[in-house]
Amino acid sequence: MNMNASEKKEKDSNVGSADAAETIEKTGSVVTGDGKGAVQCLTIIGQIEGHYLLGESAKTTKYEHIIPLLCQVEESREIGGLLILLNTVGGDVEAGLAIAELIAGMKKPTASIVLGGGHSIGVPLAVSAKRSFIVPSATMTIHPVRTNGLVVGVQQSFENLRRMQERITDFVCRSSKITEERFTELMMRTDEIATDVGSIIDGEEAVKLGLIDEVGGLAAALGALHSMME
Repeated sequence: MNMNASEKKEKDSNVGSADAAETIEKTGSVVTGDGKGAVQCLTIIGQIEGHYLLGESAKTTKYEHIIPLLCQVEESREIGGLLILLNTVGGDVEAGLAIAELIAGMKKPTASIVLGGGHSIGVPLAVSAKRSFIVPSATMTIHPVRTNGLVVGVQQSFENLRRMQERITDFVCRSSKITEERFTELMMRTDEIATDVGSIIDGEEAVKLGLIDEVGGLAAALGALHSMME
Protein backbone atom coordinates (compact mmCIF):
# COMPACT_ATOMS: atom_id res chain seq x y z
CA MET A 1 0.00 0.00 0.00
CA ASN A 2 1.41 3.41 -1.00
CA MET A 3 1.85 6.05 1.70
CA ASN A 4 0.62 9.58 1.12
CA ALA A 5 2.94 12.55 1.63
CA SER A 6 1.87 13.28 5.20
CA GLU A 7 2.31 9.64 6.28
CA LYS A 8 5.77 9.51 4.71
CA LYS A 9 6.77 12.77 6.41
CA GLU A 10 5.57 11.46 9.78
CA LYS A 11 7.47 8.19 9.30
CA ASP A 12 10.68 10.04 8.38
CA SER A 13 10.23 12.27 11.44
CA ASN A 14 9.83 9.24 13.71
CA VAL A 15 12.94 7.61 12.24
CA GLY A 16 14.89 10.84 12.73
CA SER A 17 13.71 11.12 16.34
CA ALA A 18 14.75 7.53 17.01
CA ASP A 19 18.20 8.13 15.51
CA ALA A 20 18.64 11.31 17.56
CA ALA A 21 17.61 9.53 20.75
CA GLU A 22 20.10 6.73 20.06
CA THR A 23 22.89 9.26 19.41
CA ILE A 24 22.14 11.07 22.69
CA GLU A 25 22.15 7.78 24.60
CA LYS A 26 25.47 6.58 23.13
CA THR A 27 27.50 9.79 22.90
CA GLY A 28 25.61 12.40 24.93
CA SER A 29 25.39 14.72 21.93
CA VAL A 30 22.74 16.20 19.66
CA VAL A 31 22.68 18.59 16.71
CA THR A 32 20.37 21.60 16.95
CA GLY A 33 19.39 24.11 14.25
CA ASP A 34 19.57 23.76 10.48
CA GLY A 35 22.14 24.29 7.77
CA LYS A 36 25.13 26.51 8.50
CA GLY A 37 23.54 27.59 11.79
CA ALA A 38 23.56 24.06 13.20
CA VAL A 39 25.21 23.58 16.60
CA GLN A 40 26.60 20.31 17.95
CA CYS A 41 25.75 20.05 21.66
CA LEU A 42 28.13 17.74 23.52
CA THR A 43 27.62 16.73 27.16
CA ILE A 44 30.57 15.68 29.33
CA ILE A 45 29.15 14.18 32.52
CA GLY A 46 30.13 11.95 35.42
CA GLN A 47 33.67 10.60 35.19
CA ILE A 48 35.92 10.82 32.14
CA GLU A 49 36.60 7.20 31.28
CA GLY A 50 40.09 6.47 29.99
CA HIS A 51 41.98 3.27 29.27
CA TYR A 52 40.11 1.24 31.92
CA LEU A 53 36.38 0.57 32.20
CA LEU A 54 34.63 1.96 35.24
CA GLY A 55 31.82 0.19 37.10
CA GLU A 56 28.42 -0.27 35.49
CA SER A 57 26.81 1.92 38.17
CA ALA A 58 29.08 4.90 37.35
CA LYS A 59 28.01 7.69 34.99
CA THR A 60 30.85 8.05 32.48
CA THR A 61 31.93 9.95 29.39
CA LYS A 62 33.90 7.66 27.10
CA TYR A 63 36.80 9.30 25.31
CA GLU A 64 36.58 6.83 22.41
CA HIS A 65 33.15 8.35 21.64
CA ILE A 66 34.17 11.98 22.08
CA ILE A 67 37.41 12.05 20.05
CA PRO A 68 35.96 10.88 16.71
CA LEU A 69 32.88 13.05 17.28
CA LEU A 70 35.08 16.16 17.59
CA CYS A 71 36.85 15.27 14.35
CA GLN A 72 33.49 14.87 12.64
CA VAL A 73 32.29 18.27 13.90
CA GLU A 74 35.46 20.00 12.67
CA GLU A 75 35.10 18.51 9.18
CA SER A 76 31.32 18.81 8.83
CA ARG A 77 29.95 21.39 6.40
CA GLU A 78 26.55 21.39 8.09
CA ILE A 79 27.68 22.06 11.68
CA GLY A 80 28.70 25.63 12.40
CA GLY A 81 29.79 25.42 16.04
CA LEU A 82 30.25 23.27 19.14
CA LEU A 83 28.64 23.75 22.56
CA ILE A 84 30.13 21.74 25.45
CA LEU A 85 27.90 21.18 28.49
CA LEU A 86 29.97 20.19 31.54
CA ASN A 87 28.91 18.49 34.74
CA THR A 88 31.84 16.26 35.62
CA VAL A 89 33.73 15.11 38.71
CA GLY A 90 36.91 14.61 36.66
CA GLY A 91 38.43 11.26 35.83
CA ASP A 92 41.25 9.95 33.66
CA VAL A 93 43.84 12.72 33.29
CA GLU A 94 45.29 11.69 29.93
CA ALA A 95 41.89 11.13 28.35
CA GLY A 96 40.52 14.43 29.67
CA LEU A 97 43.56 16.39 28.54
CA ALA A 98 43.43 14.73 25.10
CA ILE A 99 39.82 15.85 24.65
CA ALA A 100 40.67 19.36 25.88
CA GLU A 101 43.56 19.68 23.42
CA LEU A 102 41.32 18.57 20.54
CA ILE A 103 38.69 21.19 21.42
CA ALA A 104 41.34 23.90 21.79
CA GLY A 105 42.75 23.00 18.37
CA MET A 106 39.45 23.34 16.51
CA LYS A 107 38.96 26.18 14.02
CA LYS A 108 35.20 26.16 14.37
CA PRO A 109 33.53 28.32 17.05
CA THR A 110 33.34 26.60 20.43
CA ALA A 111 31.70 27.52 23.73
CA SER A 112 31.49 25.72 27.07
CA ILE A 113 29.16 25.94 30.07
CA VAL A 114 29.97 24.56 33.51
CA LEU A 115 26.71 23.26 34.98
CA GLY A 116 26.78 21.73 38.44
CA GLY A 117 30.49 20.96 38.52
CA GLY A 118 33.62 21.17 36.41
CA HIS A 119 36.03 19.46 38.80
CA SER A 120 39.60 18.20 38.47
CA ILE A 121 40.35 17.43 34.78
CA GLY A 122 37.03 19.17 34.07
CA VAL A 123 38.89 22.48 34.55
CA PRO A 124 41.01 22.09 31.36
CA LEU A 125 37.88 20.93 29.51
CA ALA A 126 35.98 24.05 30.61
CA VAL A 127 38.68 26.47 29.45
CA SER A 128 39.44 24.63 26.18
CA ALA A 129 36.61 26.38 24.31
CA LYS A 130 37.05 29.76 22.64
CA ARG A 131 34.44 31.19 25.01
CA SER A 132 33.70 29.73 28.45
CA PHE A 133 30.67 30.23 30.72
CA ILE A 134 29.67 29.06 34.19
CA VAL A 135 26.32 29.27 35.97
CA PRO A 136 26.36 30.99 39.38
CA SER A 137 25.57 27.78 41.32
CA ALA A 138 28.30 25.68 39.67
CA THR A 139 31.61 24.86 41.36
CA MET A 140 35.08 23.89 40.15
CA THR A 141 37.66 21.93 42.15
CA ILE A 142 41.34 22.63 41.52
CA HIS A 143 43.80 20.12 42.98
CA PRO A 144 47.10 18.40 42.05
CA VAL A 145 47.26 15.25 39.95
CA ARG A 146 46.52 12.15 42.00
CA THR A 147 46.90 8.45 41.29
CA ASN A 148 45.21 5.33 42.61
CA GLY A 149 46.61 1.85 43.13
CA LEU A 150 50.19 0.67 43.42
CA VAL A 151 52.92 3.25 42.90
CA VAL A 152 56.58 2.31 42.69
CA GLY A 153 58.29 4.38 45.38
CA VAL A 154 61.11 5.78 43.27
CA GLN A 155 62.00 9.31 42.21
CA GLN A 156 60.91 8.64 38.61
CA SER A 157 57.29 8.04 39.69
CA PHE A 158 57.06 11.40 41.43
CA GLU A 159 58.85 13.14 38.57
CA ASN A 160 56.30 11.74 36.13
CA LEU A 161 53.42 13.10 38.24
CA ARG A 162 55.13 16.49 38.48
CA ARG A 163 55.56 16.72 34.72
CA MET A 164 51.95 15.72 34.14
CA GLN A 165 50.85 18.48 36.51
CA GLU A 166 53.01 20.97 34.64
CA ARG A 167 51.31 20.05 31.36
CA ILE A 168 47.87 20.56 32.87
CA THR A 169 48.84 23.87 34.48
CA ASP A 170 50.37 25.10 31.22
CA PHE A 171 47.23 24.20 29.26
CA VAL A 172 44.87 25.90 31.72
CA CYS A 173 46.94 29.08 31.90
CA ARG A 174 47.38 29.46 28.13
CA SER A 175 43.68 28.73 27.56
CA SER A 176 42.38 31.23 30.15
CA LYS A 177 43.38 34.50 31.81
CA ILE A 178 44.51 33.06 35.15
CA THR A 179 48.21 33.31 35.98
CA GLU A 180 50.36 30.27 36.70
CA GLU A 181 51.22 31.61 40.16
CA ARG A 182 47.55 32.06 41.12
CA PHE A 183 46.51 28.70 39.70
CA THR A 184 49.31 26.91 41.58
CA GLU A 185 48.37 28.73 44.78
CA LEU A 186 44.75 27.55 44.48
CA MET A 187 45.90 24.03 43.68
CA MET A 188 48.15 23.72 46.75
CA ARG A 189 45.91 25.26 49.44
CA THR A 190 45.63 23.18 52.59
CA ASP A 191 42.76 24.97 54.36
CA GLU A 192 39.96 24.53 51.81
CA ILE A 193 39.26 20.79 51.39
CA ALA A 194 39.02 18.56 54.47
CA THR A 195 40.62 15.41 53.00
CA ASP A 196 42.79 16.90 50.25
CA VAL A 197 44.78 19.90 49.11
CA GLY A 198 43.28 22.34 46.62
CA SER A 199 40.41 24.80 46.25
CA ILE A 200 36.70 24.80 45.43
CA ILE A 201 35.53 27.93 43.62
CA ASP A 202 32.05 29.01 42.52
CA GLY A 203 30.90 30.72 39.34
CA GLU A 204 31.52 34.33 40.33
CA GLU A 205 34.95 33.56 41.76
CA ALA A 206 35.97 31.57 38.66
CA VAL A 207 35.29 34.65 36.52
CA LYS A 208 37.08 37.04 38.91
CA LEU A 209 40.15 34.77 38.83
CA GLY A 210 40.18 34.84 35.03
CA LEU A 211 39.64 31.09 34.81
CA ILE A 212 36.23 31.38 33.10
CA ASP A 213 35.20 34.19 30.74
CA GLU A 214 31.68 34.93 31.92
CA VAL A 215 28.88 33.97 34.31
CA GLY A 216 25.98 32.85 32.16
CA GLY A 217 23.75 30.00 31.12
CA LEU A 218 22.49 28.39 27.95
CA ALA A 219 21.15 31.51 26.23
CA ALA A 220 24.38 33.44 26.84
CA ALA A 221 26.57 30.61 25.56
CA LEU A 222 24.44 30.05 22.46
CA GLY A 223 24.38 33.78 21.80
CA ALA A 224 28.18 33.98 21.92
CA LEU A 225 28.48 30.86 19.77
CA HIS A 226 26.14 32.20 17.07
CA SER A 227 28.00 35.53 17.10
CA MET A 228 31.27 33.71 16.41
CA MET A 229 29.58 31.63 13.71
CA GLU A 230 28.36 34.77 11.95
